Amino acid sequence: MKFHFQKTEPFPGVTVAEWMDWRWQFKSALSTLADFAQHFDLSASEREALSQPSRFPIRSTPYYAALASRTVATDPIRQMVLPRAEELNTGRGQQISDPLGERAHSPLERVIHRYPDRVLFLITDQCSLYCRYCLRKHFTGQDQAFVGSSDYEKALEYIRGGRGIREVILSGGDPLTLGDSRLERVLSDLRAIEHVEIIRIASRMPVVAPMRVTDELCALFKRYKPVYFMTHFNHPRELSFEAAECLERLVDHGVPVFNQMVLLNGINNHVAVVQALSRRLLFLRVKPYYMFQCDPSEGSEHFRTSVEESLEIQRQLWGRLSGLAMPNFSLDIPGGGGKVGLTPNFETARADSQREYRGFDGVHGVYRAPAGPSVLPADLSDYLGEWEELAGQRYGR
Repeated sequence: MKFHFQKTEPFPGVTVAEWMDWRWQFKSALSTLADFAQHFDLSASEREALSQPSRFPIRSTPYYAALASRTVATDPIRQMVLPRAEELNTGRGQQISDPLGERAHSPLERVIHRYPDRVLFLITDQCSLYCRYCLRKHFTGQDQAFVGSSDYEKALEYIRGGRGIREVILSGGDPLTLGDSRLERVLSDLRAIEHVEIIRIASRMPVVAPMRVTDELCALFKRYKPVYFMTHFNHPRELSFEAAECLERLVDHGVPVFNQMVLLNGINNHVAVVQALSRRLLFLRVKPYYMFQCDPSEGSEHFRTSVEESLEIQRQLWGRLSGLAMPNFSLDIPGGGGKVGLTPNFETARADSQREYRGFDGVHGVYRAPAGPSVLPADLSDYLGEWEELAGQRYGR
């Protein structure tokens, strides 16, 4: 079976040339009650949220708004675009300003160093869509399109001085809200640092404005390879014809693409939705990488599911979805504890040197430990130094 990816229809009065121009998409963003009322039959809850001063910016590209239903308030994409009255209630449940404890792992204004071998470099605080469940509401939308020159140079100096830093993840905000020339400056400066092996770009642009990913941009990524692209599709309906073309353009230019989805209540928290998204992504040569538990950021309580429900989704996927298509279910420990991978427990018993398991289809089996002792590999000298260099380095709390 081959999948059908549907083209979006431009808003009335908008030419196809304008619609496919990413600069027009950014310039024409929807951000006010009047903007959204022109294209949606607003519910009372949406109208209430749009009528009050928001603690978190509201913005959507016309393209992404066109993917949502005009009339159905429970439409999955619409729920990610439009605020609701529940967002204003920040006093219930677990709601944290900085749910991942990023401030505690930030040696500099724009650098987050939580893991020994990699850092996040927040090169912009701007997004073309402000997802209503955003984990970084404490940072994004402060109107600094590109990191200031002083903070930029300090971040580069920090990365140069951290010999154990092997990966730099460009994030924000969305790095692709910047123009190609600024992106090239960042990529060039990072590639000049000898110990930086991998550059990752974390962007939702293939989802919300796929026309931003041009041949020229892909050629830029290829020029500074290896560049890995981390995107963020949450629902199969986000995979339009334009989005599919965008993803294939990246892969065709030799840019590996990985997807990170978030489980969201009433949007994608069903096994059928997750498997449909994963299979379509894999068909487009995009690896479903993470399936995240929604972080307890302010105003997002209504989006969160229970860990038990999420594990049940993963259990139902197990064995029925190719390992290539299976995302890793992970939770970020609130307060800065980092990611933990969660998997269904298939172990049924354990005694001495044996463990018993029951698989996804009910087949039972016993695994016994080997009789002989473990023997380490003969020659570790080439690798132990590298391991020790990386293992102990990260910015402290």
